[in-house]
Amino acid sequence: MGTGRTEGGGAAVNVFEQVIAWLTDPDHWKTTLGIAGIPQRLGEHLHYTGLAMLVAAVIAIPLGAYIGHTGRGGTVVVGVVNSFRALPELGLLILLVLAMGVLLAVQALTIALVSMAVPVLLAGTYAGIRNVDPAVVDAARGMGMREWEILLKVELPNALPLIFGALRAATLQVIATASIAAAVSLGGLGRFVVDGNAFREYDQMAAGAVLIAALAITVELLLAGVQWLVVSPGLRDKPRGRRTRSRLSTAKATT
Repeated sequence: MGTGRTEGGGAAVNVFEQVIAWLTDPDHWKTTLGIAGIPQRLGEHLHYTGLAMLVAAVIAIPLGAYIGHTGRGGTVVVGVVNSFRALPELGLLILLVLAMGVLLAVQALTIALVSMAVPVLLAGTYAGIRNVDPAVVDAARGMGMREWEILLKVELPNALPLIFGALRAATLQVIATASIAAAVSLGGLGRFVVDGNAFREYDQMAAGAVLIAALAITVELLLAGVQWLVVSPGLRDKPRGRRTRSRLSTAKATT
């Protein structure tokens, strides 16, 4: 059970015991003889994810906020979202690596992940700003607030629930997709899946999938906690009908 190789006609093997045995093996938690352990692969995966989400947020949130505030370019949002979501991330990554070279593989991976995260963040920010009650915006204008003040002090705080929802969705997608880094000889938790499949060590492959899922769940819970702390209680306690309309607005912006 050390290698976890499964024979097609052999006796049934408990895959859960295999995964637990692999994950609890001390040798898999340290880097020895150039073989990276779980902490190093986890750090690489978080690095790829964090870098991509930072770049995507810098691009998408200001752009989505501007388009949502001015009301100009809404059709552009829909077009960008639909076109970028049609891109195959693995094919795009391999194409970028071939074009940019292996030495720039991390940059190529970042571009591929950003291209997937930007549409989600852009649509969520745009929908959040457009979903703010027009009466609130008109009241702010009546008080003499400038347009940038209305955007920063009125619209963005009210749009936080939808923006955070988009951020959480994009982060989960990036965490899952960052596994393709292993396809171009990079690290990350996807390395366990790819190497396990290549060497027929299915316990390693399954454990890699479990680690990716566990990371996604942990990050989702952390982001949900941050959202709860940052978003105003009044917005957290919106009536159910208002939340439903917000989701419908997001769905229309992304279709």
